[in-house]
Amino acid sequence: MTTLADLAELVRAPAALSVPGDVIAGAAAAGALSPRTPALAGASVLLYWAGMAANDWADRRLDAEERPERPIPSGRVTPAAAVGLAAGLTAAGVGLAAAVGGRRAAALAVPLAATIWGYDLLAKNTAAGPAVMAACRGLDVLLGASGGRMTRALPAAATIAAHTWTVTALSRREVTGADATLPMRTLAGTAVVAASAAVAAPRRVAMLPAVLAGWYAARYGAAQAEVVRDPSAGRVRAAVGAGITGLPALQGALTARGGAGLLGVAVAAAAPLGRRLARKVSPT
Repeated sequence: MTTLADLAELVRAPAALSVPGDVIAGAAAAGALSPRTPALAGASVLLYWAGMAANDWADRRLDAEERPERPIPSGRVTPAAAVGLAAGLTAAGVGLAAAVGGRRAAALAVPLAATIWGYDLLAKNTAAGPAVMAACRGLDVLLGASGGRMTRALPAAATIAAHTWTVTALSRREVTGADATLPMRTLAGTAVVAASAAVAAPRRVAMLPAVLAGWYAARYGAAQAEVVRDPSAGRVRAAVGAGITGLPALQGALTARGGAGLLGVAVAAAAPLGRRLARKVSPT
């Protein structure tokens, strides 16, 4: 019988802590922070969980060989239940975004949902995979900005998208391990991402974005440096986990750069919480 713990593992529940910060950073950048922002963040979490469930459904045969302990190949969740959950979460996420954000939010939630499913079903195992996943995160940031001047959120969206590209590129080597050139490239990308989050801060929070971006770079960068030294599958998985659980620190830096310093700290606080929860339910 399927339990809530099985479903939490299926959707990689702790990794969802890395999601609300997308919407919050986008809203801060666009001057669109409002009472509807938490609901848009909730819609984003629903779409993220939908993508995780769809991912395991699409990978069920591969996981039977490489990760037989996952919920579907182990028999704890049926394929029909997984794809049904993914569809239901998608509908709920798009519906919630439209209900609270109107047409502008729906105009982003629909392509976001389509891009998530496109990644899981078509792009994941192709050269376009990292770029498509990066587009998902970029759209998520813009979803948060949908109530304001979205053009002002484009730099934040690009920064989060670039980070996502590095994590996705690494994740493709979680089972086989990587050659040292891949983590060297992603580490260079992380340095650029951190620098972009630290610059051009409002005067009242001038140091805060740099501090939070430095925290992000230190945590995720150290994990990637370990992969350069030892590009084994275990090290790669650890780096991917660090990239996922460390993302709130980057989102916090971008939120602070948008002028919401205290909120940026609150967003960044999800990073250590995510690391603790990841010890119980794997985020990768």
